[in-house]
Amino acid sequence: MAAPAKSFHFISGLPRSGSTLTAAILRQNPRFHAGMSSPIAALFDNLISQVSAGMEISTMVSVEQRKRLLGGLFDSYYADRGEPVVFDTNRAWTAQLPALMQLFPDSKLICLVRDLPWIMDSLERLYRANPFEHTRLFNTPAERTTVYTRVDALAGANRLVGYPWHALREACYSDFAERLVIVEYDMITQRPQDVFKLLYDFLGEARFEHDFEGLDYDASVFDAQLGLDGLHRVRPKVEPAPRETILPPDLFERFSNMAFWRDLKGSKAFRIVSQPNATEQSGQTPQAATNSLPR
Repeated sequence: MAAPAKSFHFISGLPRSGSTLTAAILRQNPRFHAGMSSPIAALFDNLISQVSAGMEISTMVSVEQRKRLLGGLFDSYYADRGEPVVFDTNRAWTAQLPALMQLFPDSKLICLVRDLPWIMDSLERLYRANPFEHTRLFNTPAERTTVYTRVDALAGANRLVGYPWHALREACYSDFAERLVIVEYDMITQRPQDVFKLLYDFLGEARFEHDFEGLDYDASVFDAQLGLDGLHRVRPKVEPAPRETILPPDLFERFSNMAFWRDLKGSKAFRIVSQPNATEQSGQTPQAATNSLPR
C-alpha cells in the first residue's frame, strides 16, 4: 500500500535570521518535519541545468518528465520521514517560485528576515569566535583580510547575504507573493507565541502548543565542514539577547535602512514584522504589522 502523499512547505529568507530556530520549533509538532538547510535546492537547480537547452539530453526529457523528476527529489529525500507535512529549508527557494508553485501549488514559504547590519554583526561574531579556522564563507585571503572586506564579500549579489536579499525582494513582487509570509527574527524572540499562532493560521494548520523554553538543535558536524562552529546552534530558550554591535559605526550605518519588507507597497506578501523604529538593542517589544492572514 502506497504511503499517503506529503504536503511540502518551505523555509527561506535571509541567513542568521532564525530559519534554524523556526525549524527547531516547528518540528516539536508531531505532524511536522523541519530541519536546517537541505541539499534539495542545489539538486533541483542542477537537474534543471542538465535537461535545459544546449545539453545533449534536453530534447529527450519533456516538461512533464522534468516535473516528475523534480518532484521525485522531494519524495526520495523524505521517503523515510513519517510526518505528513515537511518543511524544506533553503535560502534559494525564493528564486525558484515559478517552478515550486507548479510542483506544489498548495505550498507556502516562511521567509525569515533581520536588519542587515545585525546579520553582518552575527556573522562577524562567528568569524571572530573561530580565529584558528579559515572559514569557507570567504573564497580568497583578500576577502577575509578585514571586517570591511569580509562584509563586502558577504554582501555580493551572489553571496551569502546579498543573494537571498535580492531573491526575497524579487519574490515579494512576484506572481506568487501571496504564498509568502515574512517573519522578522525579533518578533520570534520577543513574541514567539503570537508569531506561531499567526504562522499556523497562514499555513492552514491546527494550532499546536509549542515549548519555547526547551529547544534542542545543533548541527555541529555540518558547521565544522564550513569552519564556522555554532552557525546552526539553537539556544534552549527563545528570548531576546540585546547586545552592542561589534561592527565599526560607518559599516553598521552602510547597511541600515535596507529592510524593504517593512514597507512593501504593491506586494501581496504577508508580514509579521516590527515597526520601523524598533532596534535590536533597544529592549523594546515591537508591534506586529501584518496583512490580514487567512483564518
